[in-house]
Amino acid sequence: MNQERIMKRRMISAIIISIITLIALLVFIGLYVDETRRVQETYRSQYKINLAHVKEDLDSYLDSEGDKDMRYVRLVSDMSSVNSFAFLINDFTEEQKAINQINTALIKYPDQMRARLDELRDIIKDISQDLDKGYDKAFKLIESLNKKGT
Repeated sequence: MNQERIMKRRMISAIIISIITLIALLVFIGLYVDETRRVQETYRSQYKINLAHVKEDLDSYLDSEGDKDMRYVRLVSDMSSVNSFAFLINDFTEEQKAINQINTALIKYPDQMRARLDELRDIIKDISQDLDKGYDKAFKLIESLNKKGT
């Protein structure tokens, strides 16, 4: 009889511990999902901030008569930051490709891209306003480049 009571108590203790463990696991899963969402929001906001910097750099480059080389380097640098944050955002594959191709074109084909910065400014404006046509225009711009030239 004593043996049965001891086993019953142990079984009840094991069930209670299992329930507490399950509740703790669910709480930690909820916290993880919430933190992941917050991190993604941070990446998206940084992506938008860097897009605004690129837009400012494009305006600065196109409206100025000063040191265009330094302004172009700054544009490439800020576009690289946009590219970095784009790759951190989940479910952003096609947009990542467009941003990466623009960044690559700015680096590999500076002469061609300098001639098309007005077009790039419109693309960046559309992208910063969350318009899908901006990404479509970006793909068209990249396709129109002479990739065998400079």
